[in-house]
Amino acid sequence: MEQYVIDAVELLKRLIATPSASRDEQKAADIMSEQLTAWGLPYGREGNNLWVGCQDWDERRPTVMLNAHIDTVKPVTSWTRNPFEPTVVDGDVLYGLGSNDCGGGLVATLQAYRIMLSRPRTYNILWVCSAEEEVSGQNGFSRVLHFLPPIDVAIVGEPTGMQPATAEKGLMVIDGYAHGRSGHAARNEGVNAIYEALDDLTWLRDYKFRKVSPLLGPTKMTVTVVESGTQHNVVPDLLHFVIDVRSNEYYQNEYLFEFLKKHMKKCELKARSFRLHSSAISHDHPLVQRCLQMGMTPFGSPTLSDQALMPFPSLKLGPGESSRSHSADEFIRISEIRQAIETYVTLLSQDLQL
Repeated sequence: MEQYVIDAVELLKRLIATPSASRDEQKAADIMSEQLTAWGLPYGREGNNLWVGCQDWDERRPTVMLNAHIDTVKPVTSWTRNPFEPTVVDGDVLYGLGSNDCGGGLVATLQAYRIMLSRPRTYNILWVCSAEEEVSGQNGFSRVLHFLPPIDVAIVGEPTGMQPATAEKGLMVIDGYAHGRSGHAARNEGVNAIYEALDDLTWLRDYKFRKVSPLLGPTKMTVTVVESGTQHNVVPDLLHFVIDVRSNEYYQNEYLFEFLKKHMKKCELKARSFRLHSSAISHDHPLVQRCLQMGMTPFGSPTLSDQALMPFPSLKLGPGESSRSHSADEFIRISEIRQAIETYVTLLSQDLQL
């Protein structure tokens, strides 16, 4: 086990030192390609996504996918360290951009995959490294999915403190527009687009969706951007706003959009996408049952991941803490990576029946 931990940490250091913001992951993907080749793992690559199967593949068996993403967000300005310089403090804390989200999960799932290749299994095992997760980009998991075999269940290595997130909120971004008519403010002319939007914005603020999820809580919508006006003496003829909608498993994005449109008095709504739905896996699923037997505590995650793009059961389970993600001086503990590898291997042991 110790050598696998060393391999994981050394690979993660190389990735931290290689900027890989979403849509600019090629150099990091090249590093992964080189490493997979060095370990004798034949891989497929589509864009900056990579995947590896197993030599004993049998189409009659179910397939488990281990997945994590290679891209990072851009560093915030409040970093006190060089975000691209991997630094170990006190022998355990590894600082660097992407170390927690999702480098720790990326290297830990890969080492667990390597270990399980030589272990007896009742299933096929597949490891997938996806790009553009932070922006839910079209060249990320959606692009590689068409090249993968049928998958029965997936473990997504996002930072969860190694507790299983068995449900995840969906996301829909909506642009809203209120239209008025420009005029001179001093002469009380025109139709003010800001005033036209007020009733609808108030309704969006106050409305509460009725169905509350035990794991995910309520579906929540928040107006996060408002733009209008050009100068102080011109009545604005257009107001633009953005709604961030986080859905639970009871509401599909398409339904929510039509519902919101119906309740707008003056504003026009346009959804940017419907593709990022809420996801959930039954607690009766054998993988969740194994988590429970191992003493883990399932929970609902408010943050989005590639799970939203997976048309099969999945759960999030990875080293690190979600609260560290996208923050200055991001870090992962080497002990967390070790624990993750050990946990994955126990979870995927030979008596797992899917």
